[in-house]
Amino acid sequence: MAAAAKHRNSIITSAIRLFRQRGYAATGLNDILKHSGAPKGSLYHYFPGGKEQLGEEAIVVAAGVVTQTLTDLRAQHPSAADMLRAYGQLLAGWMTQAGFAEGCPIATTLLETTPQSPSLAAAGQQAFASWCEVFAAQLQDDGVAAEQAQRWAQLMVSTVEGALLMARVQATALPITQACDDLAALIDRR
Repeated sequence: MAAAAKHRNSIITSAIRLFRQRGYAATGLNDILKHSGAPKGSLYHYFPGGKEQLGEEAIVVAAGVVTQTLTDLRAQHPSAADMLRAYGQLLAGWMTQAGFAEGCPIATTLLETTPQSPSLAAAGQQAFASWCEVFAAQLQDDGVAAEQAQRWAQLMVSTVEGALLMARVQATALPITQACDDLAALIDRR
């Protein structure tokens, strides 16, 4: 049982990495199997819906990691602005370490598959909603009204997503740190 779960998890982990690096369309199931070291039968056993099902699960897992990271940052920082600055520094370090060869763990897949795939779009909507939820909760703790907190949280996630894209294209972490610092300063001034 543990070996079987290991294969399932390694397939998902490999899919996340390869989709993030190469894109969804350019990553074949054989590429994922080779990267994961899992036997071919395990792919079809765990993902009978094929690549689309694997893509959906990869989005869910990757989004969960980001949500947990944001939750941890929220526990470590006293305000939404400080949390955003810390997240920007974390992302900048990660992007630099990856040589700007990777970006958001779900963006490439979503850009290539929606709106054609309702299941992948739904997984992406849930991912973004969960990230916004963490930011919105911190903003409300900071005294921002619920409706405004939701809007600002969406702006925070949108800003980070755009900054990740710009950082990857420009091969520098500056778009991330500058965007997060600038938006955090605006939040501080409210």
